[in-house]
Amino acid sequence: MLTRRDLFVASTAILATFAAVQLCSSETRVMKSTAVDWNAMETKQTKYGMSRKVFQSPTPTLDELECHITTLNPGESPHAAHHHVDEELILIKEGTVESTLNGVSRQVGPGSVIFQASDEMHGLRNVGQTPATYFVVKWKTPGKQSPPAKQ
Repeated sequence: MLTRRDLFVASTAILATFAAVQLCSSETRVMKSTAVDWNAMETKQTKYGMSRKVFQSPTPTLDELECHITTLNPGESPHAAHHHVDEELILIKEGTVESTLNGVSRQVGPGSVIFQASDEMHGLRNVGQTPATYFVVKWKTPGKQSPPAKQ
């Protein structure tokens, strides 16, 4: 005959098992070497142009590696100048953009590279007459966390 204690122990074991399975299944997989074809990327229309998400995942040496591709319409910016703990490389594919780094603006075109260091103010705007497309490579290193949100 089952006692209340037996039912309690069994229920606790079942709940603990479900919690463990959920925790294991919610872990993000570490990205291995990969190649992503331009034509296979999903294109998302935005208010400033369009974007393509290439990947966003932990790697064997990084907490997260993200790559996306943005196309800005003339005169547009993807967002206001800001800063964050992550570092970024921006590789200009086509068009002319104005990169503002810590209040200093500079125009750059195809083939140019922009590095945005951790916690430094940065912004980007298409200053050309045609769409500007650029690749963003962004990473989070182990142990470097975003500061808590100010209240």
